Amino acid sequence: MVRDALVAHELGRRDDATSYWSLPVVGETYDGALNDINGFHVTTEHVFSAIATADDGPVAEGNVGGGTGMICHEFKGGHRTASRIAGGWRVGALVQANHGDRERLSIDGVPVGRELTRHAYPSAWDQEEALRRAGAGSIIVVVATDAPLLPHQLERLAQRGALGIAPRRRSGAHSSGDLICAFSTANRAKLTSYKMEQPPDAFDVTMLPDGAISELFWAAIESTEEAILNALIAAETSVGRDGITAWALPHAALVEVMTRYGRGPVA
Repeated sequence: MVRDALVAHELGRRDDATSYWSLPVVGETYDGALNDINGFHVTTEHVFSAIATADDGPVAEGNVGGGTGMICHEFKGGHRTASRIAGGWRVGALVQANHGDRERLSIDGVPVGRELTRHAYPSAWDQEEALRRAGAGSIIVVVATDAPLLPHQLERLAQRGALGIAPRRRSGAHSSGDLICAFSTANRAKLTSYKMEQPPDAFDVTMLPDGAISELFWAAIESTEEAILNALIAAETSVGRDGITAWALPHAALVEVMTRYGRGPVA
C-alpha cells in the first residue's frame, strides 16, 4: 500500500555534525478511491526529492502532497491548519482529513451533510463501491505547541485533538483510523540523544504545572476542529482514476444552508 508519511526528525548532533539520530513518525490514510493505490508509483527518488525540497514557511494546504487523494464527509478533503493563542503560548493543528459520512457533517450545529445530499453532490465513495471496491477513511492530526510540556502532558494534549474531531460528529466508525500525535518545540537545546557523549550529570528542563494547561487543551480542541473545516473549504474538486470524482464542498450552497439555519455571514 502506498502510505503517506508525516516524518518528524528530532536531531541530536555532535559538534562536528557527524552523528545524529532520528525518529520517524508515520501515519497512513487511504486514498484508493482517487489514487491507483496498488500501482506503487511512488519511487525512492520521489521520497528523497520531497525531503530535499522541503522548507519552512506557510504550509501548502488543500489538494497537495498526502492531501491530494483525501475525501472528507464524501466531499473533497485534504490538508489544512489552524491555531490558537492560549495563556501566551501557541497551539496549532495540522490535519489530513479523509474521514466521515455525509450525513454526519455538522457545522456550528447545522446539519450541513443532510442538506447537501448525495443526489445533488455525488459521493466518491459511492462511485468506488459501484466498481466493486471497498474503501475506508482516516484522519491524521498533528498538534504542535511552543509551551514547555513533558511527554505525559503532550499525550493529554493529543487526546484533546480527538475531542476536536468529535464535536462535528466527524469520525468514530469501526474502520476509521484516527491518528493523533503532539509535540512541543520547547526544551530543544536541553534534550539530547543518549547516543551523544555527555557527562552523567542531571540537567534541568522546563515544564508547565498540570494545573496551567487547561487553556492549551481548549486550544488543541478548537484548532483541530477549525483545521478540518478549513480543509473542506480549501479543497478543490478532483477527478481520480476510473473517472471517480470527489466534489469540493460547494461554498455558495454552504453559505445558503448556514444562513437558513441562522448561522450565515450576517449572524
